[in-house]
Amino acid sequence: MVLDIFRRVRFSVNPPMRAFAPARVAARGIVAVAFALAACSPTYDWRTISNDASGYSIDLPAKPDKDERRIDVNGTPMRMRVQTAEVAGDVFVVGTLDLPDAQPATQQKALDFLRAGLARNVGSGAEARPVAVPLAAGGSVEGVEMRIAGKAGTNGDTRTIHARLVAKGARAYQVAIVGRTEPPVEQIDQFFQSFKLY
Repeated sequence: MVLDIFRRVRFSVNPPMRAFAPARVAARGIVAVAFALAACSPTYDWRTISNDASGYSIDLPAKPDKDERRIDVNGTPMRMRVQTAEVAGDVFVVGTLDLPDAQPATQQKALDFLRAGLARNVGSGAEARPVAVPLAAGGSVEGVEMRIAGKAGTNGDTRTIHARLVAKGARAYQVAIVGRTEPPVEQIDQFFQSFKLY
């Protein structure tokens, strides 16, 4: 089971406008447009999170929430710890799966499980490409990067997932952004490029 990271977005409805004199209408129109633009521009309040228990650091765009649960990975129970931060309906996720050992076969089994779960969430397959995931001490380990788009949830809403999967030692990591729309490229880069393993 992969943690459900989709959330509903609430929309507010503006009250009807009254008739005003032309000068007031123009002035209020400018103010309304300014407020509308501000409301439509999500606020990314980046902060570096050091997670010693899970062995990584990353920049998150809002104060993170935490969750932890036991999941079954092809018959093997494992603990998954998750940190999430949400901005404008986009959920930024770092999941850490504690493996029973650090064997390459165990790592690959976990990565395959995470990859299949992400694809299943949106009912779509994904092409993965290799990516170097940096180590805090220098160097890197090889992971995979993918982008998946498809329908999710009971309403069949469109979701896009950007994700990186990597294993190091007795842990596998799922770093992802899940949203209804594409976040700005610079925000995607900030998130993924800041992820470093200990």
